[in-house]
Amino acid sequence: MPFESAEDLRSPVYNAACQDNLAQLKEQFPVTHARLPNGKNIPLLKTMQTSVCERDCNYCCFRSGRDTPRASLSPDELADAVVKLSKSGDAKGIFLSSGIIGGGIGTQDRIIATAEILRNKYHYQDYIHLKIMPGAERDQIFRAMQLADRVSINLEGPDEGSLSKLAPHKVFFKELLEPLKLIEEIRKNYPPHLAWKSTWPSSCTQFVVGAVGERDIDLLQTSFNLRQSFSISRAYYSRFTPVINTPFENLPALNPWREHRLYQAFYLFRDYKFDLEELQFDQNGNLQLDKDPKMAWAEQNLIEHPVEINKANYDQLLKIPGVGPVTAKQIIQARLHGKIRDCSTLGKFGISVSRAARFVLLDGHHPAYQPGLF
Repeated sequence: MPFESAEDLRSPVYNAACQDNLAQLKEQFPVTHARLPNGKNIPLLKTMQTSVCERDCNYCCFRSGRDTPRASLSPDELADAVVKLSKSGDAKGIFLSSGIIGGGIGTQDRIIATAEILRNKYHYQDYIHLKIMPGAERDQIFRAMQLADRVSINLEGPDEGSLSKLAPHKVFFKELLEPLKLIEEIRKNYPPHLAWKSTWPSSCTQFVVGAVGERDIDLLQTSFNLRQSFSISRAYYSRFTPVINTPFENLPALNPWREHRLYQAFYLFRDYKFDLEELQFDQNGNLQLDKDPKMAWAEQNLIEHPVEINKANYDQLLKIPGVGPVTAKQIIQARLHGKIRDCSTLGKFGISVSRAARFVLLDGHHPAYQPGLF
């Protein structure tokens, strides 16, 4: 269950006459389940301050001029709804984005006001993820970071050329990349006691994938650079799905496997010590759809040079298909008590032996492995 995958946000609906009716409130504010960075699952309210928008992004259902129902919430209305859903146990966090109306600065003010009411008036302790609007000012970004557990700003495309096709009136460097840089500078230069729970929030971004011919290698290169330079915790890859009455309505929807492979590749350099150069791309600069990128790398590199389970260090163990950070640590711990000599021991750690067996040695020997036994 990916955390906050692809912003499937719905237009806010709020009827003040129904604010004391919990059943009607739940209908107005649909809640999804999401996984926090610490692994905990929570019911998360994903909504917008307003679905009115003056920008005309070519892929978006809320683009200006499109005939679709619109709604807006005042900070007090939204905070009131969040608190009621929290007290009932129906939502234990909020992801708050917005359409842009009256410019990014005014929109950001309303998002911040909602968070301030939650934290200061209602002493709201649950998770808050705030979207940073294009054009938001430095002081607004700082204030949002004081209130939130996570902040994000969507790059949409991996570079200026892709963005110009997706969102003609967004400015790649000034409106989107500079705020991500500023978020990292604040984390580095200001003491964490100024922030919520004395910890500066994590940051992330999102890309629209499959609409304008961007390549996986470009998406992952930008993601890798953002992680290295600005310490983003996540990149989200939102597969393009055409929306009627938009300029992109006749484009094909993206194969969901491409989105999946991009996530797998991002995790490889975030959690598995891979370098971007180690990933296998086709002649068009894209990942293989029919094979996960870790397996593709192993088949190129480990068949003739298998990893000795009893000698490999942590980073080497992570390169083995079926082995993750937890199981790599379990292997190292188990080796303190003796050599690992058979696949059944690996299976007890929760390792996918069917994925790992071809690429390892156990005490100098290829493991005796029969598919289907583990």
